[in-house]
Amino acid sequence: MHIPVLIKEVLQYLNVQPNENFVDCTANGGGHTKAVMEKGGKVLAIEWDKDIFKNLNSTISVNDSYLNLKNIVKENNFSPVNGILFDLGMSSQQLEGSGRGFTFQKDEPLDMRYSTDNDLTAEYIVNNWSESELIKMLEEYGEERFARNIARNIIKQRPIRKTFQLVKAIGGRKGRIHPATRTFQALRIAVNDELNSLKGVLPDAEEILAPGGRLVVISFHSLEDRIVKNFFRNSNLNILTKKPITALLEETKDNPRARSAKLRAGVKR
Repeated sequence: MHIPVLIKEVLQYLNVQPNENFVDCTANGGGHTKAVMEKGGKVLAIEWDKDIFKNLNSTISVNDSYLNLKNIVKENNFSPVNGILFDLGMSSQQLEGSGRGFTFQKDEPLDMRYSTDNDLTAEYIVNNWSESELIKMLEEYGEERFARNIARNIIKQRPIRKTFQLVKAIGGRKGRIHPATRTFQALRIAVNDELNSLKGVLPDAEEILAPGGRLVVISFHSLEDRIVKNFFRNSNLNILTKKPITALLEETKDNPRARSAKLRAGVKR
């Protein structure tokens, strides 16, 4: 079951009021959506993954990418928009139940697509990108120090079809995190074009917010947080979080995934 992070903080910074309109751009299991609706808010929930979307319950639910945010809001006549939420983390359902190779702890096909409408897969990247392309991806999206060695090993061991084959190609190193963590992160970001999508949608989110509307973004790694931080700094928003809000110890005990969550929020002038 997907456990949404920072529920109390999300409600606080969205400043949820009865009968106001909120957009959950990354609905996942619907936990944040449910919390907003319990406070009396109306929610337009957007979810790209068809399998997760099937079980979504909200005022309005749309199976689409948040890149189409402006059109989705317009087509559903959902205005004024009083708050917008992005929870950029993966759903537990995608990790544990999708069978698409998001986790290196299960032997699954190398897919990693949030939406199967997307043509690019992790398997294609691993087996077709050049060594220099793989190195660039691993360095930029995974901040991987051993990018050159990993890229060479991947090319040597092609074809690679499944997650455990990829883990073997990456090899083992002692460290605080599993040696495959950064490679899997980089592949997932590349497959779904996550960073460019985030850069593209944030200005649209600011534009459709009503004056006084709130934008709340939860990120899970430094690359995302840097984009959000820079956007807020250069936007027409009054920043509500001088430093990112992180989960309290009590929450991280119940939900270890919350440890890396960082929340930033702003209100439109």
